[in-house]
Formats: sequence, structure tokens, C-alpha cells
Amino acid sequence: MKGVLFDFSGTLLRIETTDSWLRACLDEAGMELSEAEFRRYADELDHIGALPGGTPTPRVPDHLRDIWAVRDTSAENHRDAYTGLSGVVELPSPALHGALYDRHMTPPAWGPYPDTAPVLQGLRERGVRVGVVSNIGWDLRPVFREHGLDPYIDTYVLSYEHGIQKPDPRLFAVALEQLAVAPEDTLMVGDDRRADGGAAQLGCAVHFVDHLPAHERPGQLLPVLDLVDGRAG
Repeated sequence: MKGVLFDFSGTLLRIETTDSWLRACLDEAGMELSEAEFRRYADELDHIGALPGGTPTPRVPDHLRDIWAVRDTSAENHRDAYTGLSGVVELPSPALHGALYDRHMTPPAWGPYPDTAPVLQGLRERGVRVGVVSNIGWDLRPVFREHGLDPYIDTYVLSYEHGIQKPDPRLFAVALEQLAVAPEDTLMVGDDRRADGGAAQLGCAVHFVDHLPAHERPGQLLPVLDLVDGRAG
């Protein structure tokens, strides 16, 4: 393998918990809630999957279906889709919906999986080109810089910057072109079998990991080094 493409959320890094997300925004706004109130709001937000990268959204409300289908094609669509989803929950202040969205784009809201840095470093030592291909509506580069991961990434291909969402193979093709690697020499690593599996249409090998909290997934990225070295199937 000469190149490895990684998904972002749920693959290399994981978003904070819904409790942490909501608590940070309440603290920033100087709002105090009773424990019962906090628990109710946090549970409702978690139940509908309002935190991007957190609990999967079980069912998109009818009024959001159109924007949800194209949420990762632009920054505006992404914000409208997720603030619309959190808006289903009647929070104590309407301003919290925008604050919650803004919070999820900040580096402190994200943490790498335990094996992220070792695997990225191992790929760099092997001379393997690395790209991040993400369905997203905002610039994740500051997150990688804050966590010391940016030096290991050769290119970022973000859906909102190209108006194309995975599994559309055109998004993976952009990454391959920027890395100057052929599909047959490239491995795509992700947590979404439908979206990330789109790379297989170009002839890339694909390896899947589970979208789990970081403490529940300490080593699922480690086989990537074996795959690159040709030691695993």
C-alpha cells in the first residue's frame, strides 16, 4: 500500500459525550439548571441524535428530510440540518441551539482514539501517503492541529468544500489525485460501511472500524499497519 485514506468522526477522532457538549454550552452561557432539568435536556438531545458524530440519528423528522439528505454538501446545509434537529428539543434558551452547533466544531469537543497517533506515525515512518476524506460541513483542520495530528496528514478532502458526499466515488478520486496514488495501492479506513465503502467502487481496499467511544475502542486502527505491510488480509 502506498496510500491510506481515513474517515474523520468515529474513525480517527471521537466527539465528546452529549452531557459534556451540553454542559460546556450552559457554562459558557452562564446558565444553571437543576440536575433533573439537565438530565432531561441531555437525554432528549441524545435520543434524537442531535450531536454530530455522537449517537446516530434514529429518525429524521419529516420537515428536515430534504436538508438532511444533502447536509454535508455545504456549510450552510450542515448548520441548518443539525440546528434544525436540535431544535426539536425545546431548550431553555433558543440561543443554545446555535451555541451547541458551534461547540461541536471546536478542538476541545474532540479526542483522538488511543491508537490514532501511533498508527498515523507508523504510516509516516513507512512513507505511506495519508488523506482524510470526510462527510462534514466545517473545517476540521484546526482539530487535527490542536491534537498534534496534522503533521501526519498529507491532504484533507472535505465534502462541503467539493459539494460531494461519500459514498460518491468522485470524492475519493479527489483524494487519490491529491496524494498521487492509484486506487489499487490505497486502503480506505472508516466506520460507515455505506459511505466509506464507496471507495471500493474505484478499486480501493477497505477496512472498517466500529463507531464507539474512545475508551471502548483502544486498538481497532492497529491492523491498518499490518494491512499496509501485507501481513493481514
